[in-house]
Amino acid sequence: MRRDAQRRVSETPEQLFARVAKAIAHAELVLGNARQAAHWEEAFHRILVALDFLPNSPTLMNAGTGLSQLSACFVLPVDDTMQGIFDAVKHMALVQRTGGGKGFSFSHLRPKGDVVASTGGEASGPVSFMKIFDCATENIKQGGKRRGANMGVLRVDHPDILAFITAKRDELSLQNFNLSVGVTDAFLEAVRHDLRYPLIDPRSAAAVDHVPARMVFEAIVDAAWHTGDPGLLFLDRINRANPTPHLGNIEATNACGEIPLLPYASCTLGSINLAHMVGEREGEAVVNWRKLRTAVRIAVRFLDDVIEVNKYPLPEIERATRGTRKIGLGVMGFAEMLIRLGLSYDSDAAVELARELAGVLATEARKMSEQLAEERGVFPHWPGSIYPAQQLSIRNATCLAIAPTGTLSILADTSASIEPLFALAYRRTHVLEGQTLIDINPIFMSVLQRYGLNAERVIAEVRDKGRLQDVSAFARGLEAGLRHRLGEPRGTAPADPGCLSALCG
Repeated sequence: MRRDAQRRVSETPEQLFARVAKAIAHAELVLGNARQAAHWEEAFHRILVALDFLPNSPTLMNAGTGLSQLSACFVLPVDDTMQGIFDAVKHMALVQRTGGGKGFSFSHLRPKGDVVASTGGEASGPVSFMKIFDCATENIKQGGKRRGANMGVLRVDHPDILAFITAKRDELSLQNFNLSVGVTDAFLEAVRHDLRYPLIDPRSAAAVDHVPARMVFEAIVDAAWHTGDPGLLFLDRINRANPTPHLGNIEATNACGEIPLLPYASCTLGSINLAHMVGEREGEAVVNWRKLRTAVRIAVRFLDDVIEVNKYPLPEIERATRGTRKIGLGVMGFAEMLIRLGLSYDSDAAVELARELAGVLATEARKMSEQLAEERGVFPHWPGSIYPAQQLSIRNATCLAIAPTGTLSILADTSASIEPLFALAYRRTHVLEGQTLIDINPIFMSVLQRYGLNAERVIAEVRDKGRLQDVSAFARGLEAGLRHRLGEPRGTAPADPGCLSALCG
């Protein structure tokens, strides 16, 4: 919510959603007419207030304000010159202050020890310069509301790859970076067959060494086990799916890795709340497919409108973004949906449901993008893209991306993204100006109430142990509650309702 000059909250949640709906629907006025704008403002407002769909945080923070930078995801180039490196730092700062996360490929930087012709000195290498980006990020708060987030990528054939892989092993360095090794098909084949592969100087394009692929792969695994970084970015696979190959190869992703982007490109994300796509038929919980399809179509139109009203931090970003009009529609609340449907997260039925959901999401998003192309035209770089060969006129080069929804799922009071529940009760520390909040899963609370269990006693144990399996008060109370509810004699096995079974994992 907006704050005044004294940092006091100055709007209600209702006013927040009204502000966002009105600001985004302004695109309908620019591209259509007042009647159309009023219709879509109402539709946008309705879906936001219901928490059926939420756009990425910068849209919620900045829509209808003087800042009005609405995208969450950016990739910025880092050129192998001192000017190029510090231009990238400056551009990072401009993006970060508006609430955006950034991705960088450092693969073009010459390796440590390479000669710098202009000074006669030695290059310090990509990892050294990454620490400058990290320090700048540490000292800039995103939009005055949250810390910065970056993705750093280095190709697996860069001479400094081992230093990159182990860069976070001290658990102090690069705290504002996620790291990904850009692996190639050739490297993975070398790992498979236990071969050596070349390390290539990006400045001269010459091989400077040959190293065992399995040794490098094992170093990645070991570092990831200890620190969570680095991940793997499958460069060849990404570029086989690149919808605009004529614009160049994709070398990096946004900060959380869900959307590969070309240099200077940005993307606006939004997520459907799957927990709200569950209805009831004849007393049974079922997926409300009609509601889901409608939500997807409204969300795609909303995200395309964001591109029109967005104020971009750099002219290069505006050109790249408008050129492909990439949007990323995803989901949150998948685990909660499964619980409501009585399906365990690790079941075959859950996998099949995920397949159906993804199919509907992709189909309906594509249909809406086609409809927008009929109304407004295809994206400007469409002629050189993969779509003319498919005889597909489409408004957006990409439509889907599954984001982590860290903030959105909290606002919507549901499970994050497509992740399972990691606990039924936990403490959320250092939020809302240093507070610690106790978070208790709302479905869990409803189950306790439904079966007449001693909520206070059960929750006290869950807070300490985190798992229902370890809570004796829950097991005893559940059995007694079920027997009373079902009128069963003592000694018979209690029924296990689907949603409770799914909740217990």
